[in-house]
Amino acid sequence: MNILIVYAHPEPKSLNGSLKDFAVKHLEAAGHSVQVSDLYAMQWKAPLDAADNTSPSTDMPFNPSQDSQRAFKNGTQSADITAEQEKLRWADTVIFQFPLWWFSMPAIMKGWVERVYAYGFAYGVGEHSDSHWGDRYGEGNMSGKRAMLMVTTGGWEPHYSARGINGSLDDLLFPIHHGILHYPGFTVLPPLVFYRTGRTDEARFHQLCDELATRLDTLETTTSIAFRQQNGGDYDIPSLTLKAEITPEKTGFAAHLK
Repeated sequence: MNILIVYAHPEPKSLNGSLKDFAVKHLEAAGHSVQVSDLYAMQWKAPLDAADNTSPSTDMPFNPSQDSQRAFKNGTQSADITAEQEKLRWADTVIFQFPLWWFSMPAIMKGWVERVYAYGFAYGVGEHSDSHWGDRYGEGNMSGKRAMLMVTTGGWEPHYSARGINGSLDDLLFPIHHGILHYPGFTVLPPLVFYRTGRTDEARFHQLCDELATRLDTLETTTSIAFRQQNGGDYDIPSLTLKAEITPEKTGFAAHLK
């Protein structure tokens, strides 16, 4: 299996760095091919801007989606964007590894998404009609690939429970799971989350590695998150709201899970 790890932490000697190194060695020892996009080491440019198109339009203001579309279509994307897209095409499974900073992924990883997910590559694909509203939310160019979040947080697990002060972790990660992964077609696996990471001693580290190894060994068999497909019959088109008879008692994020 081809596995891409998109990794965001500025310190190679951090817990995240050690877990990333363990994951690479474990996966390669199991016979998998692994690539790592170490965003801080790559000095990844986070802002999406006109420089992402090496041949930008000179007669109109910069428009993120339209410039992205032209660059992707014309083969004039900056080289770093094209290289990451090729990694995504190559990968069977993508692991996004990051510390939970201010209730989301680090800005550098969000910038990777904004720049690599070009119009025509990760969105803006498929027909729009009375019965089909683009290839997205379960369809798209990432269909057939699996994706998993590997997240560390200094908070306690109860802090991220349904009644915890930070809110449910499932809710906090929903925009990433549903909007960044499910949207372009990934099959989304449940996240691997490590809590209270500031309290990690050697014994705890070995325990975390054991948990990580188990998840890595079951990437192909782990049951995915049961998101509804946009064009699967559950949503009215073009309003893209759940049909009245679909879980009428539910609203919010939970309504979009089977």
